Amino acid sequence: MALNLADVQRRTRELATIIDAPESCLPTMGHTEDFARPHVEVVGPLLHYVVVERGQELLRESFQELEELLFRVFKDVTFQMAATFELRDRRPSEDSRRLLFARQLELLSLLSPGWADRERAGLCEVLKQHPFGDELQPRDSLP
Repeated sequence: MALNLADVQRRTRELATIIDAPESCLPTMGHTEDFARPHVEVVGPLLHYVVVERGQELLRESFQELEELLFRVFKDVTFQMAATFELRDRRPSEDSRRLLFARQLELLSLLSPGWADRERAGLCEVLKQHPFGDELQPRDSLP
């Protein structure tokens, strides 16, 4: 089934409502606002996630499946939301990534447990290379 931009926008907004994502965190549809705010394009059978800053295209990821595009979109959306949450509720004695990662995984799990599992696996890989820098144990565990 061929998707159009309206389908992508409708599904994006449905998911955004579940986690109360601010409009400013969502990508624009069909056009760039520049300044590194992502946008989505639909060209033929492909769905594109694009980031443009100062007129330069910095990122273009293409997908054939809507679910893959949506995972990419909400990986960024939940990261932005988690970063705002962490900044507001910072725990000075803790590596800031503990709260950030936990909040991002919590938000993703509300959208799709599979998405949360996927992101958890990616974050565990990051932590193997760059462990948490605080004294809490275990140093590389995630919720």
